Amino acid sequence: MTESNHTEATQKMWEMMKDISFAMLTTEDDDNLRARPMVAAQSGFDGTLWFFTRASSHKVDEVKQDQRVGVTYADPSKQDYVSLSGRAQLVRDKAAIDAHWGEAMRTWFPKGKDDPDIALLKVDVTMAEYWDAPNSTMVHAYGYLKAVVTGEPPHPGGNEKVSFA
Repeated sequence: MTESNHTEATQKMWEMMKDISFAMLTTEDDDNLRARPMVAAQSGFDGTLWFFTRASSHKVDEVKQDQRVGVTYADPSKQDYVSLSGRAQLVRDKAAIDAHWGEAMRTWFPKGKDDPDIALLKVDVTMAEYWDAPNSTMVHAYGYLKAVVTGEPPHPGGNEKVSFA
């Protein structure tokens, strides 16, 4: 993938992700995969994701055991789906917390950004994939008709894998 295509794909993923309120962060807990909803704390995407967390949370212990994580975004109403894989690390840097803080975070951190347990999970994305499909009744009707007539499923949307490694 050329640099230009990589930049376009990264921007496309951000356009798909930015209005989705919650992502699902998956970690490994012993031999089990475990996912939980998280709110991204960023105003753009360059290959790194940021999430506020409590430093004392169990997910932090899981990340210390295995830094590999998965993050998924889904907006079924738009048929937009993004899956990202990467490595997570805990960040307790005050400047980073200040840079990513938004007043809405006070919902989870009532003491604000000076809460002694506040931290960030920084996810450096290594691989991502997205799927987008038109979400119109006509497209779905066409897809259904094509499947019935030809026995083949339609391929109306885009799908791309993007490496960040």
